[in-house]
Formats: sequence, structure tokens, C-alpha cells
Amino acid sequence: MPKKILSGVVVSDKPNKSITVLVERKYQHPLLKKVIKSKKKYNVHDEQNKFKNGDKVKIIECKPRSKTKKFEVMGEL
Repeated sequence: MPKKILSGVVVSDKPNKSITVLVERKYQHPLLKKVIKSKKKYNVHDEQNKFKNGDKVKIIECKPRSKTKKFEVMGEL
């Protein structure tokens, strides 16, 4: 199975070697046909503490690094 690749914006860089990324996606409601925006926050591993708030990043799925971290940073957009 291929690994998920998502893009989003860094909303927190407080923890050491971690960032929080907000990923926003749009989809059409199956019955109402209205376009809906949904947001989800992911805890992401950032080895060099390189990214700061407001940076647009790409993240990729990886093996679990901790209880909540299952993604790591691929790079900037």
C-alpha cells in the first residue's frame, strides 16, 4: 500500500523535534452536492527543528515514532 502524502500549514512548533500541521481538504457531500471543508491536525516528526509557524509543508506517512506521531516532514512547498 502506498504511503499517504499530505500538504498543510505548520500551526505549532513548540515541542522538540515535532510540529503540528493543519491539513485542509475539500469534498462534495454525496447527497446535498455542497462543497465542504474539513480540517485535521497531525503531529509530525521534524528532526532538525527546521520549520516554524506559517510554513507550508508536505508530510509523508511513516512508522509510528510515538503514540501520536505517524508522519514525518518531506519538505517545504
